[in-house]
Amino acid sequence: MNSPTALLAKFAAGLRFEDIPSAVIERAKDLCIDWVGSALAGKGARPIHAIEAFAQTMGPHTGPAEILISRQRTSPFFAAMVNAAASHFAEQDDVHNGSVFHPATVVFSPALAIAQTCNRTGKHFLTAVVAGYEAGIRVGEFLGRSHYKVFHTTGTAGTLAAAATAGNLLHLSPSQMQNAFGSAGTQAAGLWEFLRDAADSKQLHTAKAAADGLLAAWLSKDGFTGAKNILEGPQGMAAGMSTDADSAKLTDRLGERWALLETSFKYHACCRHTHPAADALLLAIEQNKLTPDAIRSVTAHVHQGAIDVLGAVHVPHSVHQAKFSMGTVLGLIAIYGRAGLREFDEHYADSRVASFREKVTMELDPDVDHAYPSRWIGKVSIETSDRRIHTARVDEPKGDPGNALSRSEIEEKSIALAEYADAATAAEMRHIFSRIHDLDRLDSIGFLLS
Repeated sequence: MNSPTALLAKFAAGLRFEDIPSAVIERAKDLCIDWVGSALAGKGARPIHAIEAFAQTMGPHTGPAEILISRQRTSPFFAAMVNAAASHFAEQDDVHNGSVFHPATVVFSPALAIAQTCNRTGKHFLTAVVAGYEAGIRVGEFLGRSHYKVFHTTGTAGTLAAAATAGNLLHLSPSQMQNAFGSAGTQAAGLWEFLRDAADSKQLHTAKAAADGLLAAWLSKDGFTGAKNILEGPQGMAAGMSTDADSAKLTDRLGERWALLETSFKYHACCRHTHPAADALLLAIEQNKLTPDAIRSVTAHVHQGAIDVLGAVHVPHSVHQAKFSMGTVLGLIAIYGRAGLREFDEHYADSRVASFREKVTMELDPDVDHAYPSRWIGKVSIETSDRRIHTARVDEPKGDPGNALSRSEIEEKSIALAEYADAATAAEMRHIFSRIHDLDRLDSIGFLLS
């Protein structure tokens, strides 16, 4: 029981509300507000419709857990599946830099489903969310940069995060949580190859991670066993999925360092790897009063992870694929001043954006790469049509902890996401926000919309 997997399981199972600093609780509420907006923004999207249709066919047509986009109820397993898929579609859900991991989609989805099913209090809900963030982030950090080159960490580490969340809400013992981790890890999957085909796999990754983590915890509650050292064992996740895994990161200052506080909110509606360069380009344009037509070329100086993920997309063939195209994102920034949901929907294939895309190249920058993933630095070099060179650098993109969104900005973003998909009104969202603000005083989570 002293292995890294066991110690992480003991922490996730034993965490109690009283152990958590108030600042962490308040940030968890902000992250919940942010997540609800992203979940609702998935309404109407074709991949999400397909996953919900599957849930309606395979699962019950009523139940104790809520599907946010349709306001229907079903089993906790299928509610977690659909909500996790929906909340990863708009590409505005949160991200933890050091682990390159999107925690909210795979943590809040099973947390809401089990809290509603088991009638847990708001304090129980918040505690489980923190357990999921702390465990999932550390698993992502443990798996390392080599893992992320091939595997989508939110699909892999996310399954463990979901198991930690669900297990805490189900009151698993440390040994049961360790079994849950074993069952979660053996199901963990998610490969980046889908980017080349504009395929829908990214939402399947989060849907399965949330549902399979919940499954693992629920089975463990009933005595189902899993591999005891699924993370660091000789045939465990690291052995098959990483060449630079570091077991010390699994237990890094548990209960002292609150990794949840390190999580960033996404400002632009696209892959996080584009955000640093987008902010740097916007800064350069504003400082030098540049117009898109005056820009001859843009070099985005990036870390290797950006090249690995974004390099697969040359000419995007869908809105979602456009969000993984550095040239398209920078084109929207240069021409429209932002890369939001509507800009992608209405302009990603515009001739002006396509023309600007061809001006953009990515170049590996040793300093930027050395800082990654702890810091995501944005650097651009711009050559104008009169051969002048302008440079700009952003050390913390908007939404990072050191350049954070305010609570009002988070709420405005969440409302905009819900209204974009016609999934909830501003008044309904403000009612949800008030419930989230009062979570630590609620005796029952209840339903948010249905």
